[in-house]
Order: sequence, then structure tokens, then C-alpha cells
Amino acid sequence: MTPPDACFGIECRIVNCAEQGKPPTSISGTVFAPNRTLALFGANVYIPLSDPGPLAEGVQCTTCQQATPGGAAAQVTSGPDGKFTLTNVPSGINVPLVIQMGKWRRQINLERVEECTDNELPAELTSLPRNKSEGDIPKIAIATGGCDALECLVRKLGISDTEFTSDAGNGRIHLYSNGGSAKLSDNTPLSPATALWGNLDKMKEYDIALYSCNCSFNPTSMAQQGFMDNHKAYADAGGRLFLSHYHAIWIDGAVGNPGHAPAVWPEISTCETNSTASGAFVIDQVNNPKGPAFAEWMNAVGGSTISGQITVSDGKRTCTTLDHSRAERWVYHQSTDSPQVFQFTTPNEVAEGARCGKVVFSDMHVANGTSSSSGFPVGCTNNTLTPQEKALAFMFFDIATCVGPIE
Repeated sequence: MTPPDACFGIECRIVNCAEQGKPPTSISGTVFAPNRTLALFGANVYIPLSDPGPLAEGVQCTTCQQATPGGAAAQVTSGPDGKFTLTNVPSGINVPLVIQMGKWRRQINLERVEECTDNELPAELTSLPRNKSEGDIPKIAIATGGCDALECLVRKLGISDTEFTSDAGNGRIHLYSNGGSAKLSDNTPLSPATALWGNLDKMKEYDIALYSCNCSFNPTSMAQQGFMDNHKAYADAGGRLFLSHYHAIWIDGAVGNPGHAPAVWPEISTCETNSTASGAFVIDQVNNPKGPAFAEWMNAVGGSTISGQITVSDGKRTCTTLDHSRAERWVYHQSTDSPQVFQFTTPNEVAEGARCGKVVFSDMHVANGTSSSSGFPVGCTNNTLTPQEKALAFMFFDIATCVGPIE
């Protein structure tokens, strides 16, 4: 019979430092975006008991109960300042460490962990991967837009240019044309976004789909019932949708062409207006469980000059109502109470514990004059992140994380 205090594998390398009157063995650091400068909240950091194995390709319906493949000898989540400390960890040579946010994953072997002291790691070891050689990156589809360029934001976050390709390329980020540039800077043509929206199987190849604002509700190319149905089916299967401005059409249906809408989602929010709404916006710390952490994170990364507020330029007001029992409001316009950014999980019509997809809507545009009209990456600037871009970056990484609490 196995004794109750028996250890297995790497757990046997955990030293009882208290018996020696010393502090516990610990590993600490800060989780960063691939650019190695923007700290990230909510990353799952752990010492695996066994090889976590490869990540499955394509959309899966997974929850936070499955957030530590390979098991964990020690596990912690990075705080609003991005910092983490793992305590009572194994010591010695070749200690494995996993840093993960959904399908963003960095796996490293620490050459040596000194026992009974803190082992602080540098940013180059605790940043999410810039390319496939550094680790796992979600497969992402981005639709370009004539009035926004989310692909430029993703580039600012440190992803290598080689990972941005057409859907015929081998990059982890595929660009599709939808009002923005129809080609890359090297003249590689981009497939139209309609080729993605009309093919549910193709949509399910991507973990995340981001749609840049395309300057109009554009019911001619977008308002097809089959496209609407595909988007709901994609998210319900565990996909992630990040929708900018006029892409509210995928939630509330086709303005000017009623009758074309996804099931259920129009009950969550009414999105049929088009007005500007710039200035100071409020972070909702009441109707969103992550609201307080988001506000604290914005303070930590220099995104808020007044705690709990974001200064937004070129903001829009598209959605006017939100059912708080079915969605989480992240940011809102104080004078109108209208949501600037919100999120809901899917399938929205089932109990929360049975959901596994996410939909984020944002009326914030990428700032600093970035544009994809000249083709990627020439049309992107290399300016520092603005406050609203930092807020969008928070949503971009958070949307990749699992649905529900980590258990």
C-alpha cells in the first residue's frame, strides 16, 4: 500500500524549507504580452506534473476545469499588475514552467531553481510567444476594415510579422479583406471575408475572429441569414468573436434589412444607432466580475489617468441597451449609460456552466491613425499604445481565456 505522504515525479523535488527555518522555494515574475512590455492579468502560471501535450487545433468547447493540462504541482494566476509568485515549488535543474492564456502558451524549462529562496524570472522568459518558435499562438482570423485596423493593434502587441499571412499562408494570423486593403504589402491577395463567413467549417478552424470596423452596416455583403447563423454556431461551439463598431450587425441583425439576425443575440443588446461618443468613459466595476481587476490593470499599465476611467478618441455609440443578466458591461458612456464595450458567453440561452464561447463588442477604434489601406504591415504605425488601445489589448487577451472560474 502506498504511504499517504508518498510523492511522485517532480513533486519529490519540493524541499520542506520550513524545517530548515528558511522561506519556501518560489518562482516569481511578471507575465507580459509578446512585446515584453505590457503586463497581463489573468494568465495561468503553473508547474506541470507531466507533459501538457499539444493543444488541439480548431474550436473546442472547453471550460476552466481543463485549464491546467498535465496537472499542476503549483499553480497561480497573474494579478492586475501581471505579477505572479509560485510557492513551494520543485527545486533543482530543468524545472518545467507553463504560462497560458487560452491557446496562448509558453513552455520553458528553467535551468536551475534554487531551493528555499525566490527565483525571479526575466521578461524574456515570462512573455507570451511572438511566433511559433517561442510557443503556441491561437489561430486567428482578422477581417480588415476601411475605418479601423485591428491587425495593427495585434502587431503592436508584439506578434512577429511572419505570423500575419493570407488564409493560404502558414501564419497563425490570417487576414481577410472587408473594406480595408485587399492585399498584403508584398501584393499577396487576401480572400474576401465573405469566404470565411459563408463557410462554418472554415470558421471553426480559427480560435478567435476579429473584425475591424468597415465604415457601414453594409447589409449587402453581410446581412445574409446564413452568415448570421454561422456566427452564432461558431461562438456556440466555443469560438471567440471580437466585433468592432458596425460589426454589431452580428449581434442585433441587419439595420435597414430586418429579418436577418442571429437567434437569441438580439435579445441581449439593441445596436442600431450611429453617433459619436468620445471623452471620458467609465469602467463598470459593478456589472462585471472582472471590472475591478480591469480598472486596477488600467492604472498599472498607464491606461487611466483617473482611476476607473478611460479617455476615448473617435468613440462611437452603436448599442443603446444591454441586458445585464445576460452580458457583462466593461466600459460605458457616463452621460448616456450606453455600453462602449461588453461581452457575453455562448450559447447564451443555456445555463452559464454549459457555455464555452465568447463574444466581445467594442465601439472603441484603434487610435494613432493606424490603417490597413496600404496593406499590412506598411499601413501600420509603430507608435506606443494609447489608453483605448490598452483597453482593447486587455479584451484581446481576455477573450482567449477559458469560460468560467479556474478550478
